[in-house]
Amino acid sequence: MKKLIFYTYPSCTSCRKTKGWLKEHAISYEERHLFRNRPNVTELMELIKLSKSGVEDILATRSTTYKQLGVDLDNLPLSRALQLLSEEPKLLRRPILTDGERLVVGYHQDDLMQMAFRKTEDKKQTAIKS
Repeated sequence: MKKLIFYTYPSCTSCRKTKGWLKEHAISYEERHLFRNRPNVTELMELIKLSKSGVEDILATRSTTYKQLGVDLDNLPLSRALQLLSEEPKLLRRPILTDGERLVVGYHQDDLMQMAFRKTEDKKQTAIKS
């Protein structure tokens, strides 16, 4: 089982809610500050592979940065879009959580619960096999 990675920005309300939820449920995670420790292109590609709609799932289209950019990401090659997201972390929706198998973007208690429940089930399966 892979470690839960929590991409966050401390002043983000949804990030603080998610962090509180994780702590309340005693779920361990590796915290990654999106602006100090930006996800690289490879990490972003892995996130997109776990998404349902690709770049759209992690792109903050309502952000000021996106609006000022004036770029239609739909017409950019994927490699350039990923490079842009890596260079401009304000373009990323927050928070982003992944365990390497699933992806949760934003604060969604049901999705967090499913991820946490799955991790608990994985632990039980490992214990049964041992």
